[in-house]
Parts: sequence; C-alpha cells; structure tokens
Amino acid sequence: MNISFNKEKLENSLSKVNSDFREKIIDTYIELKKRYVRSFYSQEFDTVGLSSGKFCEILFRFLENEIFGSYTPFDKHISNFPAAVNNLSQTPASQGNESIRVIVPRALIFIYTLRNKRGIGHVGGGIVANSTDISTIIKSIDWIVCELIRLYHNLSLEEAQLIIDSLNIKILPDIWNVNGTRRVIREGLNYSQKVIILLYNENNNKANIKELLEWTEYSSPSIFKSKVIMKLHKEKLIEFTKSNGEVHISPIGINYAETILYRE
Repeated sequence: MNISFNKEKLENSLSKVNSDFREKIIDTYIELKKRYVRSFYSQEFDTVGLSSGKFCEILFRFLENEIFGSYTPFDKHISNFPAAVNNLSQTPASQGNESIRVIVPRALIFIYTLRNKRGIGHVGGGIVANSTDISTIIKSIDWIVCELIRLYHNLSLEEAQLIIDSLNIKILPDIWNVNGTRRVIREGLNYSQKVIILLYNENNNKANIKELLEWTEYSSPSIFKSKVIMKLHKEKLIEFTKSNGEVHISPIGINYAETILYRE
C-alpha cells in the first residue's frame, strides 16, 4: 500500500505541544499508522494494539501535565489506566479546556477498553480482533491528533481536519483481489517485485507458479520461470519447489516486500 508520512508537517502543526511529549506523540502516531497498513497483509493486529496502547499512555501523561503541571514518569507503570484517566475528567473547569479534561480522556478510555476487551495487543485473547475494531481505534486516534492540532493552533475542527488530510497519510490498495484472481495495481513495479508482494499478500505466504504467472499476466511461462522465479530463488528471496510448482517467500523476501510496501 502506498503511504507517505509528512513528519515535518506534523511537527509544525503540533509545535505548541510541550516538547517533552510532541516527539513521542508524533513518532507513536506514525508507527501506529504504519502497523495498521501492515495488518492488511499480515493480519497481525496485535502490533496495532501495542502501538495504540502506547499512544494512549503517552497522551494520558500529556493530559496530566496540561491539567496538573506534572505527570507520571514514563518508566512508571500505570496500574489502573481507565481509573487514572477518569480522574482527569473529575477536575474542575478552571483546570483547563473541556476537551483536554473530559472529551479526549473519554476517547482514550474507549480506545484502551476496546483494545483490551477485544484481545488486541494481547496473546491468547478470548475474542478475536477484526479489521472493524482496528479501524475504529485508528479513526479515534486520528480524531485525537486532529483535536490537538485544533486546540494548540486555535483552529476550527474543519481547518484541523484539512491539515490531517494534507499530511498525505493515505492507504491505497496495491493488490486487488477479484473473483479469486490477484492483480497488482501499484504502478512502477517490475515482475519480480510483483511476485514478491503477491506472495507476501497470501495468508500462508505461498502460491503456485501457475497462479503467479496468471496473476502477473506474464506472456511466456518458460521465460517467467527462468527470468523471474529462478532469479528470485537464486537470490534467496523465494523458495521454488520444482516437483509441485510451489513458491514460498523467504524471510529475506518478506523484508524486501516490506521495503516496497512501506517505503515513504
């Protein structure tokens, strides 16, 4: 998927946020968005859960500092996160903006609760997280970042949203699954790169050479095998089994696929 993160623009948009937190908020937000993109291919929702939990804990400390002038040290564990966040909303109006005291804290509790109750970011959770849960978390965190931009630059919600939209954080499909057939729709990839991301996209990271030939629409089966498949095999990006035609992506191939898919 094509993604681009304009960190400099985020830093400018959040320049009035306390420097102790600004870098952590931005880095964790970008990490979260990248892991969200990766989950479309790998179904590894746990990594999104880990980043969302980290984001919530950073934001909690930021809100603490805004309201009370001090915050829980980053190396200190927050034993009861919902209760700690809920305490923020109990502060009087004189302590600060209502969004900082009430609305954003409630959003954090919602995100944190959804993450925990759905087993996102936890091994052996009783309920399996799905893309709807993950998307809800992402949208909620997008809103929080938008709200920070709005508040710390004195913008309207619409103006803040325009900044978020202009950051070019886009998620566009690289592979189109249609009637059991795969089509690589990202432009500018050679056939070897197409094979790599097609294999990366498969749940078990493997496909048959005949499927790859069909999916890439290569014109010659013999040349496809010799010039694409065997070349990737020799480079140890894939493992090709001649007896049954199976093609598996290697750990090196997975790393290469991710450099293609997640490059900025």
